[in-house]
Amino acid sequence: MSGPYLIRGSVSLPEAELTWRFSRSSGPGGQHVNTSDSQVELRFDLANTEALPPVWKERALERLAGRLVDGVVSVRASEHRSQWRNRETAAVRLASLLAEATAPPPKPRRPTRIPRGINERRLREKKQRSETKRGRSSRDWS
Repeated sequence: MSGPYLIRGSVSLPEAELTWRFSRSSGPGGQHVNTSDSQVELRFDLANTEALPPVWKERALERLAGRLVDGVVSVRASEHRSQWRNRETAAVRLASLLAEATAPPPKPRRPTRIPRGINERRLREKKQRSETKRGRSSRDWS
């Protein structure tokens, strides 16, 4: 395993707070699939961790509320045939999930007004278009 996984800045996932579980992956794979536990489930106790700053922790608990089970977030990986690569994938996925969940909220959009000239030009072009279309349908065909 390649050490602690960086979330953002100098904050990283501590290896001691990660819980790993391994099981057999589903799907095809030949003889090898019946003997190896290559699927990985990585669990991180978000509610009781001391690794995250309090503000980040609150933000993550709020944003990941739908994914949490008793304050624990879990990530599963079974794309690769190797347990090692699945471990790497799960850890990177968890780190990116936490990075996204702890990111500060975006700056609120400041509403801007449409300039009067643009609005007038749009209405003028609409009027011209309607005149063009009205001119196409002449009713005096007889």
